[in-house]
Amino acid sequence: MQIQIAVEQGLDNVSQALRTAGYQVVKLEQGQLQNVQCVVVSGGDDNMMGIQTTMTKAPVINAQGLSPQEIVQKIRQYQ
Repeated sequence: MQIQIAVEQGLDNVSQALRTAGYQVVKLEQGQLQNVQCVVVSGGDDNMMGIQTTMTKAPVINAQGLSPQEIVQKIRQYQ
């Protein structure tokens, strides 16, 4: 089973890099966060969809200032 990563809309380059690295990418939507390994947000909104108060144990990665490859590396560190 592939590891699921939730990615905020608009981070298409990150989504593509994650797919290439073998991850399953899902949209960042409430209700899907219980099944994901990590969440990637753009950093443009400090509290995207109430993510700080959402019940999830998945780490949240702020993509601001990071390359897609750096994000993939961060996700690998959490595994």
